Amino acid sequence: MNTVNRLAEKIEKAKALDFGNILNESIELFKKTWLQGVLLQLFTLIIMMPLIIILFLPLIGLIIAQQESGYSGSEALSGFFAGMSILYILFIFVGIFVLGAVSVALNAAFFRIIYKLDYNETVTTSDFFYFVKGKHLSKIFVLMLASFGIAILAMMLCYLPIFYVMIPLSYFSIVYTFNPELSVGEIVKTSFKIGNKKWLLTFGTMFVASTLAQLVGLLLCGIGFLVTAPFVYHPMYLIYKNVIGFKETDPIEEIGLLPE
Repeated sequence: MNTVNRLAEKIEKAKALDFGNILNESIELFKKTWLQGVLLQLFTLIIMMPLIIILFLPLIGLIIAQQESGYSGSEALSGFFAGMSILYILFIFVGIFVLGAVSVALNAAFFRIIYKLDYNETVTTSDFFYFVKGKHLSKIFVLMLASFGIAILAMMLCYLPIFYVMIPLSYFSIVYTFNPELSVGEIVKTSFKIGNKKWLLTFGTMFVASTLAQLVGLLLCGIGFLVTAPFVYHPMYLIYKNVIGFKETDPIEEIGLLPE
C-alpha cells in the first residue's frame, strides 16, 4: 500500500519529463479512450441535468410572468429574488456540491478507465460508477470542500495565487483515484507536492491539450467537444504515471533473476 511518505519520495526522485513525449503519448492513448470519453461527457450531462432544470424552471416562470403582467425587467427580478426562500437557495447550494461530488467521482473513474485501457484491460460501463459509492462520495465531498476553501483563500490574496494553486488542485482527483486509502489531508499534501514539482509541465501540456481539444471540437461543428474535451485528462494521467506510477515493484524484479 502506498503511504504518503513513499509517494513524496517518488515525487522528489522523479526524473525530468519531455513535453513533446507527454503530448505524443497523450494523443496515442486518446485513440484508445475516446469512446469512453464521450460516455463520460454524456453521463456527466445526465447527472447535472436535474440541477440545471431546477435552476432554470423559476427563471422560465419569471419570463412568463413578466410577459403576462408587463412588469419591467428590474421589477420582475426584484419580485423573483424576494420570493426565493432561504431554504430554496440552500437547496441549490447543497445540490451543486452533491452533484459536483458525483461529477468528480466520474472523473476519478475515468482516470481508472484510462489506466485499464492503457494496460489493455477490459472496461465495462459499470467502471464509470466505481467511485459513486457512499464511502468514496463522502471523501470526495470533503475534498471538494477543501478545494473550494483553498481556491477562496487564493482569490482573497489578490487572485494571483489561484493561478498557481489551480495545478495542485487539479491533481486531487487522480491522486485519490489511485490512492483512495489516503486521508483527505494526505491527498491534498501529495497533490501539492506533485503539482509543485511538475507545475510548468502540467500547465503547459494541459494548456496545449485544452487548446487542441477546443480547436478540433470547433472543426467538428461543436458536437465534437463531446469527443475532444476528455483529451485534457491524458497529459495529467501520463505525468502521474511517470512520476508516481501505479504498482509497487518487487525488489527481485529490480535486480533481475536471482542466480541459481
